[in-house]
Amino acid sequence: MLKRILVTALAAGLGAGVFVSLVQMMGVHPLIIEAETYEAAAPAEAAAAQSKNGESGENGANGMPSWAPGDGIERTSYTVLANMLTGFGFALLLSAALALHGRPVDWRRGLVWGLAGFAVFGLAPALGLPPEPPGVEAAPLAERQLWWLGTAAATALGLGLIAFAPRRLLKAVGAIVLILPHAVGAPELEAHGGAVPQDLVQAFWVASLAATALFWLVLGGLAGFLYPRLA
Repeated sequence: MLKRILVTALAAGLGAGVFVSLVQMMGVHPLIIEAETYEAAAPAEAAAAQSKNGESGENGANGMPSWAPGDGIERTSYTVLANMLTGFGFALLLSAALALHGRPVDWRRGLVWGLAGFAVFGLAPALGLPPEPPGVEAAPLAERQLWWLGTAAATALGLGLIAFAPRRLLKAVGAIVLILPHAVGAPELEAHGGAVPQDLVQAFWVASLAATALFWLVLGGLAGFLYPRLA
């Protein structure tokens, strides 16, 4: 069974990773590049204002720019590699869930599992912490990561109880668990800011969430198609 899970995860994860990379290149990356122009312009404008006022315009601990992959093939290669590794990791979780579920699966049921994965790891966290392009101010990273992990875990547990629990009481508990992270609320800044226009932020949110949904549909469909054929 372990070999079956690993082979399914490898094939489905790498395939979904390559697919979502193509989707991102068409719909997400242009928005990131546009946002980066605003992000890069903001420090330059601040430095010019400081220089005009006779102040030092140097920023950072040592005045050196941080490393970033170069545009073109280098950046694309890192993106594809990251998406393939991410796809493999999520496909391991999905394949293990199919094995534990123990019921027959095909590509159609795989799509349903993919939608559940999107709800857990994409939609539910995005309701509180929407995807943000470069240049947008956000709450501290540790706080956001903790809320994201808690929301994903609560959503997985809630959906599992609603779908598979034999008693109505447990299903009701599942619904409460689904709502709980959003009732607590995601960490937010008191006042949002940043150099990126709001319409670009919203476009990035829609494009990122659409790409994530397509990623999970492809991942679920491939896993559902491959898993029974590797028995």
